[in-house]
Amino acid sequence: MTVVVRPLYANVFLLTTPQGRLLVDSGAAWYAPAFAGLLRAFVPDALLLTHAHVDHAGSAFLAARAGVPVLAHPLEHPALLGQVHDLPYPARRPELGRVISRLHPKVPAAALRAILPGEDVLGWEVVHLPGHTAGQIGVRRGDTLIAADAVVSASDGAHLPRAAYNHDHNQALATLKRIAAMDTSVIWPGHGGVLSRAQVAARAVRDDEASGLSAGTARRGNSGPA
Repeated sequence: MTVVVRPLYANVFLLTTPQGRLLVDSGAAWYAPAFAGLLRAFVPDALLLTHAHVDHAGSAFLAARAGVPVLAHPLEHPALLGQVHDLPYPARRPELGRVISRLHPKVPAAALRAILPGEDVLGWEVVHLPGHTAGQIGVRRGDTLIAADAVVSASDGAHLPRAAYNHDHNQALATLKRIAAMDTSVIWPGHGGVLSRAQVAARAVRDDEASGLSAGTARRGNSGPA
C-alpha cells in the first residue's frame, strides 16, 4: 500500500493497493489543471469524494469527463449534482455560499455512484464520519485512516472545523471522539499534515471539556425563575 498526498487547497490522496488505484477527493476547482495532470499520471480506477464541499469536490467533473467513476455517500449526491446549494462558506453568509456553489461545475448523474459505510473500495474500507456534512465518509486500511474534514491539522495539532462550517457540530465532536478510539496510528486530515491518534485524542478531550463547560454555563444562565 502507498499513500501519496497532493494539496490542491484540500488534500487529494493517491492510494495504491494490489486491488487498484483510488483517488480520494479532487481539490478545489481553481486547481483543475493540476488535478487534470494527476488524472493523466495516476490513471485511477475510481474517484471517491469524502463530501460535496467545493474545496474537496470542485474538480470532480474532470474525472467524470475522463470516464472515471465518482463515488460518494448518497446524502452528498444532491449537492454534487447541483440539486441543492447549501455551502456553509463563507461563515454566516449563506447567500454567498449559494452563489459559490452554483458557479462550480457539477458531477453528471451518469458518472456518480453511491458508496456506503462498510463497503470495500479497492482494498479500502469506507467509514462514515458525519458532522461536517451528513454524508461525509473516509476510508481506512490497516492502521491508516483518511479522515476528510472530520479533523483538520495545524501547527499545534488536531482541530475540528469551525462550528459555523459543520452541518452538526455536536455530531462532528462525536465523530472526532470515535476516531480517537479507533485502532489507527496514521490519520490523514482533509487539510494539513498527518496526525497521530494521540493528537486527535487530545483534541477530542479538550473540545469535549469545552463543550461541557459551555453547556453548564448555559444551564446556569437559564436557571432563574420562569
